[in-house]
Amino acid sequence: MFYLYVVIFFLWTAIALYLLLGGADFGVGILELFSKQKNEKRIEKIMYKEMGPVWEANHMWLVIVIVILFVAFPDIYAVFSTYLHIPLLLMLMGIIARGTAFSFRNYDAIKDDWQYVYNKIFRYSSVITPFFLGMIAAATVSGTIDMGATDFMTAYIWSWLTPFGCALGIFTCSICGYLAASYSLSQVKNIDDITYLTTKVKIFLFAIVITGGIVFLSAYITGVPLLEWIFGEVIGWIAVSLATISVFGTLYALKVKKYSWIRLLAGFQVLTILFAVTYQHYPNLVILKHGCLSLTEDQCIHKTIAMLAWALMLGSIFILPGVFHLIYSFQKKNNTETK
Repeated sequence: MFYLYVVIFFLWTAIALYLLLGGADFGVGILELFSKQKNEKRIEKIMYKEMGPVWEANHMWLVIVIVILFVAFPDIYAVFSTYLHIPLLLMLMGIIARGTAFSFRNYDAIKDDWQYVYNKIFRYSSVITPFFLGMIAAATVSGTIDMGATDFMTAYIWSWLTPFGCALGIFTCSICGYLAASYSLSQVKNIDDITYLTTKVKIFLFAIVITGGIVFLSAYITGVPLLEWIFGEVIGWIAVSLATISVFGTLYALKVKKYSWIRLLAGFQVLTILFAVTYQHYPNLVILKHGCLSLTEDQCIHKTIAMLAWALMLGSIFILPGVFHLIYSFQKKNNTETK
């Protein structure tokens, strides 16, 4: 069981890191999309400087999630790739379109009218990707996947196209915008940029509260026991309480201009939300209309789990220091250029 728990740990960690780091990257486009035209270039310049050099590495976490599911939990992977293939395809198309537009708009040798097209693709795909990511997450826990369905719509559409799925998709987009604004606020030096990003942090924090309420309402209407999952045990109450306290901590940090706190508090809030939602129905990863798929019951043979666990542990020794050094190097470079 030790090796299985190692694999589960890496799976949860990769999901959390993709939400924290990849989510902030998606938030870049969301910030641009919801900025006034006069501020679009400001946001583009700030975000490219702070996140541009390392944005590609963030998709590594998504690759790790897919590999772990494919190798260690083939039944769960099969359900994802079969019954949720449409939102998965749309999400991946968004990732591809976003990456392509990002590269062309920043590295194209000729700056012409196509820059307008690249900007639009980048911004809208930055919304599409986390939106469908949220819908996929909603489908895995709402009990709407019907493996016994006999018609196309029931099997491949109504499992993810639900009010709860749409609400969670919007909530995920709000989180991404909040992360992008929070991370960048701790890095900028210009007073105008600080003022602008401070406003954005407050707006997206308010959006998280509102869309979070809509998520709970939609879950209640559609019969998803979200309230029970989060508030059914003391640990859920503790997680929600800590997240709430950290929101007031964020507002206080903005007031006293302790911008270095903002990044840590934003990441902490997202992690507590993720923990509160996933803890209660663990080890079940996918809740079906009839039954569920469990991380402890629906894994592959022990020998494969053990080999994967060793690969993940050894790989992290070589890969993680390089990733963190990459982030550190570009942050140091940006700080030097600012001075």
